[in-house]
Amino acid sequence: MELRTAVSPRDVKHYTTDRLREEFLIQDLFTPDEIRMVYSHIDRIITGAAVPVEKSLGLSGTEELRAEYFLQRREMGILNIGGAGRITVDGKEFQIGHREGMYIGMGAREVFFSSDSPEKPAKFYFNSTPAHCVYPTVRIKPEGAPEADTVIVKEENKVELGSLEQSNHRTICKYILPGQVESCQLEMGMTTLRPGSVWNTMPCHTHDRRMEVYLYFDIPEDAFVMHYMGEPQETRHIVVRNQEAVISPSWSIHSGCGSQAYTFIWGMAGENQDFDDMDGVENRELR
Repeated sequence: MELRTAVSPRDVKHYTTDRLREEFLIQDLFTPDEIRMVYSHIDRIITGAAVPVEKSLGLSGTEELRAEYFLQRREMGILNIGGAGRITVDGKEFQIGHREGMYIGMGAREVFFSSDSPEKPAKFYFNSTPAHCVYPTVRIKPEGAPEADTVIVKEENKVELGSLEQSNHRTICKYILPGQVESCQLEMGMTTLRPGSVWNTMPCHTHDRRMEVYLYFDIPEDAFVMHYMGEPQETRHIVVRNQEAVISPSWSIHSGCGSQAYTFIWGMAGENQDFDDMDGVENRELR
């Protein structure tokens, strides 16, 4: 597990391109037959991925957590951006298809990831945050019929925003948030840009009470996203490629513009779970 410390906005405005990428960009998460993780001191969030190909992968406690098992004091949300696979939690197996997910509550001792086919392996992306109580472990599907231990994303949590004229026509699908899938502090969801749109989270905002991590994917090999960060009057950018993530501190804007449409997963942790608790920034205020 890689460790990243917290940073000050007063320091970040002096960073070079390489230093900015070193502190905030997460690369090489999706490695065959490995679980890769980055532990950030910012709200103690862990960003990781498991790509089981030829074998099942088990999540275990690490030296950094000083825990007997990984979820001893933590919760986690998972979204699958690859082929069909399975997640086994304390002996109970859940089938997880493409763009389906899971919430696993604090206290689960054994978590294993596997793929249905090595030719098209699952790619399980996850965020994990500290927890203080136990909420039910459930599978999450963006659509479909009700099933046991499964939550179907409510229609009111599939929000269409923006317009093609503003180059930001997108659909936000909220997977983990109060009223749908309960958690201690973690929120997760997926935003998909429509063809012809390239901007996400624009007009932009900050939220001093929560940090956020973005995972960008569905980006062709020769394409990219310019992820904008920093204080509104001290903006910086990071060039992001397919299946790379960016850590966004609470003081920073978090917005992107791609060379073509793309999809990203957002995960939040912090003081509250009020999705609309944002401090908006007008376009004319940006520098």
